[in-house]
Amino acid sequence: MPRARRIGVFGGAFDPPHLAHRALLETALQELKLDTLHVVPTGDAWHKPRQLLDAARRLAMVQLAFGDIPKICVDSREITRAGPSYTIDTLRQIVAEEPGAELFLIMGADQAAALTSWHEWQAIVQLAIINVATRAHSSNTTDLFEAERLFPERFLHLGLPALHVSATQIRSNIANGQPVQTLVSEPVARYIADHHLYQSH
Repeated sequence: MPRARRIGVFGGAFDPPHLAHRALLETALQELKLDTLHVVPTGDAWHKPRQLLDAARRLAMVQLAFGDIPKICVDSREITRAGPSYTIDTLRQIVAEEPGAELFLIMGADQAAALTSWHEWQAIVQLAIINVATRAHSSNTTDLFEAERLFPERFLHLGLPALHVSATQIRSNIANGQPVQTLVSEPVARYIADHHLYQSH
């Protein structure tokens, strides 16, 4: 019997996409032996307290940031789908498109900690193995998340290098006129500069 296709899903605002995202994608592809990894920019981010950058610009930056990585699929379905972006809807669509495939949902530790607040979170855990990116030497590596305590067999941990990069930091640097070339890829840095994104007014 041929093995089932292994499909990863990594969603996020990507406002902007940065080098820690790229490191996570490359780690997930290698450690999970994925056939395809869908990178899914958030559309209507119902859970975000702030307004995200225009979706078309975030999608363009994701393509620039990750489009060169083999087996990466930049997936715009949450941007084109009407209404709030719910991960469960995306997973169900992929299951319908790829019957019999194994799904691996990739997320950071902060997302894993909040997973029980997600829309239909228990259905998410049943549809996909949850793969949590834990930083090297992180204090979170020995603590189980609430959802993980309830469904330990549905969780895996991905080891990541210690990369201290965040989209919040990048936006702050740009607003304050500080460089970001070591935090984002060169094509993304050029796109941000060319379109005058994240600048304070």
